[in-house]
Amino acid sequence: MPLTEQQPKCFAPIAGRRILDWILEALAGGGFAPSDVAFVGGYKLPAIQDGYPQFTYFENANWAQNNILASLFCAEPAMEDGFVCTYADIVYRPHAVERLMRSAADITLVVDTDFRTRYRRRSQHPETDAEKVRAAGDRILEVSRRIPAEVAAGEYIGVAKFTPRGAAILREHYHRVRREYGDGLFQAAPSVQMAYLIHLFQEMLERGVEIHRVDTHGDYFEIDTTEDYRIALEEWR
Repeated sequence: MPLTEQQPKCFAPIAGRRILDWILEALAGGGFAPSDVAFVGGYKLPAIQDGYPQFTYFENANWAQNNILASLFCAEPAMEDGFVCTYADIVYRPHAVERLMRSAADITLVVDTDFRTRYRRRSQHPETDAEKVRAAGDRILEVSRRIPAEVAAGEYIGVAKFTPRGAAILREHYHRVRREYGDGLFQAAPSVQMAYLIHLFQEMLERGVEIHRVDTHGDYFEIDTTEDYRIALEEWR
């Protein structure tokens, strides 16, 4: 707010184009067309449906009471053959998706190695909120906001690829944690329902699941606050 009072956040214009259109351009770098997109929506969903009729839609009717992980799993029927997922309030470049699609791993995350440069201007969203990773080479060891920024390999930008096997592993662990944790605390979240995707990634890492990374060295902005939006307007071209 106030930018999102009359439109979904992904419609906010940056450098003359909607955030969502920048995302579609980046996905095209991996060979994806708009007709390949399965979009999970809640707030102002009809506006997106009107603007992008090529998408397949899944509604998160409970969007005000859940979080990213539960929202992603509204699209579980589209996961079986493998998929790439992305947050819808970020801008990034096609080369990140090109690198992602070249990864042979079952689960691969895109990581920004230059995240600390970007956080210098973000007073409303400090480094402590970054979804940071520790890694050994391209193998991710930990995903957590609690990782000190100075030892992090980078920040997970919200873009990930799952092969059919990787998608099966993700689904298996999601349904396991729902059974095991119920409405109780899960990782650093108050519940599975209110968890972020990184909480499930960390749970999977602790269970021995391999998760790999490809890097982008900057060329990424998250639009979380009005301050972030102003910075992106100034710096994104």
